[in-house]
Amino acid sequence: MPPLTLLFLGDVVGQPGLDAVRHVLPGLLQTHAPALAIVNGENAHGGSGLNRAAAQHLFESGAAVITTGDHFFKTKEHADVAADPRVLRPANYPRAAVGRGWGLYASPDGTPVAVLNLMGRLFMEAHRCPFEVADEALAEIQPQARVILVDMHAESNGEKVALGWHLDGRVSAVLGTHTHVQTADERLLAHATAYLTDAGMCGAHDSVLGRDVAPVLHRLRTGMYARFTVATGNVKVCGAFVRVDPATGRATSIERLQIRV
Repeated sequence: MPPLTLLFLGDVVGQPGLDAVRHVLPGLLQTHAPALAIVNGENAHGGSGLNRAAAQHLFESGAAVITTGDHFFKTKEHADVAADPRVLRPANYPRAAVGRGWGLYASPDGTPVAVLNLMGRLFMEAHRCPFEVADEALAEIQPQARVILVDMHAESNGEKVALGWHLDGRVSAVLGTHTHVQTADERLLAHATAYLTDAGMCGAHDSVLGRDVAPVLHRLRTGMYARFTVATGNVKVCGAFVRVDPATGRATSIERLQIRV
């Protein structure tokens, strides 16, 4: 069987990120023909959260699945958004939280592809243990799919690395999000799981993590409140391509993606 390609795009930040994805993603779908395009959209609505309009924008741009993170519930529309099976929130939120933490999707040739969304606990609001929740989820996923991509939305690079090793050989890829800075440590781990600490962001890079510089500096230098507005300069789309053997679920390669719009 030919390798199956997965395309993953990092955190979309505000309207500049949404517009960049709409500009770039259709061309990537045409030239690389990925089986699935997965996009982290947790900052798509005004830089924090995901509403119906932002989700629809990403789907119309070509995203098949939207993952999220700690900002998912910051819009009033979160329950409606979470009802869409193509939208995931971290699986280690409390069980009572609305939404789903993983989903099963199909490639164009019918190959089952699972996407699992997790969130870290270090330097973030502590929820259920992502390592334990990953084990629980895989017990359900593995009988249904060999190709499995994990979005680990976490602040701590060490926690992301640890999860990569914890899942090595059991999933196809562990790709980090949340810190908005693309790392250069893409590799195949010992048992052929593709790994990248952070996929980067889709948004303005002349910024502080997608936000205008001046208010961030004001807050950091004075301790006073400042509204963090979304920046617009030097917009890039960042992510990664992962190629997987569909018969085994093992990754064969990972390639970082960074496109200036």
